[in-house]
Amino acid sequence: MLRTLAIGFISLAVLAPASVAHADPSLTEIEAQLDKQNKDLEATIENYNKLNIDMADAQAKAADLEKHVADSSAGVQAIAIESFKTNGKMRNLNAMLNATSSGSLVDQMSMLQQITRQQQKAIEQYKSAKTELDKTIAAQNTQKADFENKRKQIEGDVKKLTDLQKKAKNAGSTKVTGANYNPGPLPSVSGKAGAAVEYAKSKLNKPYKFSAAGPDAFDCSGLTMAAWAYAGVSLPHNAKDQWYSGKVQQFKDKSQLQPGDLVFYNGLGHVGIYVGNNTIIHAPHTGDVVRYAPITVDSLYGYGRVKG
Repeated sequence: MLRTLAIGFISLAVLAPASVAHADPSLTEIEAQLDKQNKDLEATIENYNKLNIDMADAQAKAADLEKHVADSSAGVQAIAIESFKTNGKMRNLNAMLNATSSGSLVDQMSMLQQITRQQQKAIEQYKSAKTELDKTIAAQNTQKADFENKRKQIEGDVKKLTDLQKKAKNAGSTKVTGANYNPGPLPSVSGKAGAAVEYAKSKLNKPYKFSAAGPDAFDCSGLTMAAWAYAGVSLPHNAKDQWYSGKVQQFKDKSQLQPGDLVFYNGLGHVGIYVGNNTIIHAPHTGDVVRYAPITVDSLYGYGRVKG
């Protein structure tokens, strides 16, 4: 019996390691995981940028509503004071006593009714503005909490990505950063498009940093926004919003591309600026720098011409 048990234990000891052993991921698998994490993180960052835009819009709206509420409140307070001093019957009586003719009495009564309607309108405007302000402030508070949660998530994802990049480098990967790319001779460009292109060129080798728009670090939409801001055109800090901006004319035909145009990738999750010769300048991802890349660097979505 003991001999049988001993043989059984020996068999388990031999078989167990083989059944639970996991081979280390191959370099190809690590690089595939790295590519996926880069894309996932960039989508999260662009959503974070969008939330930042929405928060700024909500703050501007709240400021306008606060002024409206303050102005309306002053009007309502004046109505309250007037009502305290005299009531409607007294005003009607004064109008009757001061009337010099039946015609003037009708005119004064009509004026009093109009004032009452205007007062009621002022009160309703105040109530409406106050309700809208309260809703906007509540939405802002939700956005702020969401913004902070996303920031913490991104910081955690950046750390995971950095650790994976180190693992890939240690495994011999050359794909942690974009490959050095020689764009060849690039055309000279004039006007606002030329200014945007020159700005992008001046930022080559600046580090990628999430939610940054210069002057010393950029994410993808931060770079294109800053480049066109230098040319005098304001764009939002979000690739999708840039595509749908009224200042960007969308097109799908590559033959129409001109330097200064925006090139969109990954379902509007990434954007670069075209500089000619089938080349873009873009801020790729965490751990990389602003660099030249072939226009086919990623999954193309479409092109956009900024209308200056």
